[in-house]
Amino acid sequence: MTLLESLPLHPGKAIIPFSLPAADGKGYGPMDFKDKKALVIIFMCNHCPYVKAVISRLIAIQTDYADKGVQLIGINANDSENYPEDSFEAMQEWVDEVGINFPYLHDESQAVARSYHAQCTPDIYVFDQAKKLAYHGRIDDNWQDEDEVTKQDLREALDAIIAGESPSETQHPSMGCSIKWK
Repeated sequence: MTLLESLPLHPGKAIIPFSLPAADGKGYGPMDFKDKKALVIIFMCNHCPYVKAVISRLIAIQTDYADKGVQLIGINANDSENYPEDSFEAMQEWVDEVGINFPYLHDESQAVARSYHAQCTPDIYVFDQAKKLAYHGRIDDNWQDEDEVTKQDLREALDAIIAGESPSETQHPSMGCSIKWK
């Protein structure tokens, strides 16, 4: 397992359109959520211990912010031939197993992950209502132990966007396993 941090990106970058199949049998892209105040795109996978450690936090964020105009989307871009635990079928099983309450998309070609310069799982991008990048960073300050979290970076960014403000300019990178490229 190679530990990587997300790349620093400049706020204001326009969302990159895509359409990908989801574990629920539908297809989704950013424009399906054009009415949302914030769209959170998370490059993630099934087997990464970093994602497994925070998946319940992501589910809670979707639950807590759905009525506030926030939508999460998970995207799995890992090479499923060499990592079968990240196959589309395994994604469908994992959605049911852990109760993922947001679309979980499969980027089999890895084109979307490459276009976003995604590096790790999880790699989190938050776009405001104008679909401009407003936040690219970590969920919080302790991926290992939710009870030890003292700073809720992603929630703070979402709160700012919902209030019509810009998130803090200080954005700590997310960290996790490397995306498994083909």
